[in-house]
Amino acid sequence: MQHMVDYLSPVGMIEITGTEDAICSIMFSEREEIEHRVQENTPSVVQDCYHQLIEYFNGARKVFTFPIWNAGTPFQKNVWSALTSISFGETATYKEIAVAIGNEKSIRAVGNANGKNKLNIVVPCHRIIGSNGKLTGYGGGLWRKEWLLQHENVLTNKENNKN
Repeated sequence: MQHMVDYLSPVGMIEITGTEDAICSIMFSEREEIEHRVQENTPSVVQDCYHQLIEYFNGARKVFTFPIWNAGTPFQKNVWSALTSISFGETATYKEIAVAIGNEKSIRAVGNANGKNKLNIVVPCHRIIGSNGKLTGYGGGLWRKEWLLQHENVLTNKENNKN
């Protein structure tokens, strides 16, 4: 059975969907009202995701530790796995991901798989940019992508300046 919780983030509503075992979806919604709140029967994995997203947006979390389940083809899963290797505050290109999965000519297919990712932020498709360094499409909207990258860059730069 799937459970849903809404989180009103600085970049809009995020719908978290999960089971007792894993998070299946973290997607942006254009709704403005919270419809699904954490309840007594909300599975702990969904509650963990909710709290870890709050920590991420508050600048206190860079790595997520709850289990995820991303349904897709073997190729898509390879792309999504490669996305998780892009460090917080860093970016990569579609070509770099294609090379990372051992299929340098699959740049367009990588872009397509990136667009089918249902675990926004956690599987960081927002960290993919064009080979020219420009922002490219993002299912949640380019303004959200820009905000997320800026959020991560600010936190990374603060840490680097402390050292």
